[in-house]
Amino acid sequence: AVRFANGKLQRPDSLRFTVYRNRDTAHPRKKHRRILVSETERLCYVGHNFGSEVMKCNSLCRYFVGVLDKNSGQMEVYNAEIFNMQPLLSGRVLGVTAARLLCPPHSCLVPSAWSKDHSFTCAGREGELSESRVEVRLGGTHRRAAGFVFSWCFKVCLCPVQMDLCIEAFGTSKQKRALSSRRMNAVGTDIVSTAVTKAAANVIGAKGVTALVQDVAQDDGQNISAFLPPCHEDADSPERVYKFEDILSPAEYEALRVPAAALASITTEELAKRAEERSHCSFVLEELKFLPTDEKSRDHKARCLWFLDTLIKFSHLKVIKKKHPLGPECPHIISRKLMKNFSSLTYNDGSIQNLISASMKAKITAYAIALALHINNFQTDLTILQNDMKLPESRILDIAKALRLRVSKAKGGPGLEDDQNHKLGTLSLPLPVQKAPEGQRKRRKIN
Repeated sequence: AVRFANGKLQRPDSLRFTVYRNRDTAHPRKKHRRILVSETERLCYVGHNFGSEVMKCNSLCRYFVGVLDKNSGQMEVYNAEIFNMQPLLSGRVLGVTAARLLCPPHSCLVPSAWSKDHSFTCAGREGELSESRVEVRLGGTHRRAAGFVFSWCFKVCLCPVQMDLCIEAFGTSKQKRALSSRRMNAVGTDIVSTAVTKAAANVIGAKGVTALVQDVAQDDGQNISAFLPPCHEDADSPERVYKFEDILSPAEYEALRVPAAALASITTEELAKRAEERSHCSFVLEELKFLPTDEKSRDHKARCLWFLDTLIKFSHLKVIKKKHPLGPECPHIISRKLMKNFSSLTYNDGSIQNLISASMKAKITAYAIALALHINNFQTDLTILQNDMKLPESRILDIAKALRLRVSKAKGGPGLEDDQNHKLGTLSLPLPVQKAPEGQRKRRKIN
């Protein structure tokens, strides 16, 4: 019994069916495998009783076909299987119409893969036209179709145009919508190439090549500067290259007076206790040992160290869910600055959350280095900052070079991994020229 997947037949009597069975009759599973092929005026259909797309009903139920003998009035009952017939729409060489003109009147078109696969054989032989018959159920009636089988097979292929025609006739609504959308959006490659070439020629003729190169360089600089503190290349001193006001505004600096007072008045015993508890990062703990004696300078450095410590702690967060992620002691203006400038909004689980992405962590690192330069007279230990921010060395060196720092090697300070070569970043005038790490990019591609 057969069932056609894409509709009902208008003329069942015009169909021709061919059955192919597996040659390995000794195999317990392969001997039951069958391939059923039928041909209509427009398409060839294929069904099989094995594989991943086989119908489940054959394994759940048993089916029978009854054939009534009109002469004797008796009905013979046969075991039956249901084949789901799918249209054959693969290939690109010949269409069904062209193939039909080359075929004998009683032949059946089958896929070329079966003609090469000798594991399947026809149910009969050419010239026998004998008792090899197939029980076929069409439209609720029972018919007996002769299985005229021939020893040769013909390759059927469809070109893309014929595939589209088949989709128009038999495709699902989703396939038809995709076909309509593809046709609406189809634009010739030569038309696009001509339009792009003409537009490029007009732009080059209007602005010139030199102006275009300058615009591209300016755009690249703007993209990089989005994650770096504002750089004043025409500054006459290192402290004016990255202005302190661009890192902390006067209002934000004033808000740090209260929380930084505890650092300004810290004693040696309290510092040892905080180092044991690791309540601050290594950079801050090391700098707290060398607070100036002058009250104004001491207060200024304490404020800078408190904000740097807060900035590094903020970089360790992944997703910010709390209203005050750094605690109630953090001033509201500072908390708002961190959330607005150093986190990105994301939509997750039906709510909007603040996320510390990789680009935002790079921005935090750049501002932390710039602030550390102001704290340490424009020379800072990049290795200590790298360990505090949990970054690979190549990452922090790339950011330091983007900040136009000169990187050198130096031994670590007392108690800070003396055997390790630390990287020092120095900001000095004139600023070095930025160079793209071409060799590093090639190594990354190879890896």
